[in-house]
Amino acid sequence: MFVTNTAPDKSPARPFGRRIVLALLIIILTLAATGFLYENISEARDRRFNAMGGRLVGLGARKMHINCTGEGGPAVILDSGLGDTYVSWHKVQPEIAKFTRVCSYDRAGLGYSDPSPRSRTSRVIAQELHELLQAAGVATPYVIVGHSMGGYDVRLYTSIYPREVVGMVLVDASHPDQENRFPAELKNLEGSWQRETEFIAYTTPFGVPRLMGLCEEGAIDRATDCNGRTAKERLAEIRAFPESAAQAAATGPFGDLPLVVLSHDPDKPSNDLPPDLAKPVSELWEKMQEDLAHLSTRGTQTVAKNSGHYIQIDRPDGVIDAVRNVVDQARQGHSQP
Repeated sequence: MFVTNTAPDKSPARPFGRRIVLALLIIILTLAATGFLYENISEARDRRFNAMGGRLVGLGARKMHINCTGEGGPAVILDSGLGDTYVSWHKVQPEIAKFTRVCSYDRAGLGYSDPSPRSRTSRVIAQELHELLQAAGVATPYVIVGHSMGGYDVRLYTSIYPREVVGMVLVDASHPDQENRFPAELKNLEGSWQRETEFIAYTTPFGVPRLMGLCEEGAIDRATDCNGRTAKERLAEIRAFPESAAQAAATGPFGDLPLVVLSHDPDKPSNDLPPDLAKPVSELWEKMQEDLAHLSTRGTQTVAKNSGHYIQIDRPDGVIDAVRNVVDQARQGHSQP
């Protein structure tokens, strides 16, 4: 007996399904290519119409950006917070330049500086800053200033090159033990912030954050911050943060080095935190700022009233006064033994 197979032939459906997948793939690739082109044109336009302050200095096969103004000594070196560029100091640098030489810069991969193949820990950042200052011909000694995570960097710099540093200013600087002291609930928020940073780092080359309005509103900020290189470096610094904290914890004390710790107003907690976390976190932060002042027998702490974490933006006068204070002490001959 012959049995006839009456099941419908499904073979025509397979090419049709493949065509759908292929069409979707073409659409995705077209959108990615369009976004990539849009992002690169936008970055080029931003930088064309917003001139870079300072200059690029060659360090072997790569270049780093440094912006020095003013005359005199000791030179003041400004190190920005995590993922921030030299622009974060735009309110204080012109005023500091009136009484001494002052330099801001972009860490490798940020702003106008080329990426570095090395890890993004504070020890490496301090070493790269040293290479940059030497190559740029910025004469020692230095008063070194660090904001937020930049506080780790300047502590490492002072520890590695103690003969070059005659003063330090910590601007609402990170504390090496902060992750252990903060409430456990904050870690969940930090995880969300890191995922947001990862999203931006992975999608910036295709123009997604720019289309979503996530780039900075200021033209100069956009020219330095809104690019794939900076987004990738910011993520790398976040991932290296625990190691940088451990490195900073191993530094100090710094003898009688002139030191001013400038902290934000505890009555002005972060808007990024929910109300039930903002106050306790702010109180813990204030205690840790007091700890930092003990890094030197000459250490003092000052609270910048009506200021949030970015004191150099909210209260630039406070940062300028703190720097002037330390510069004056250094000029009077107080230095690390």
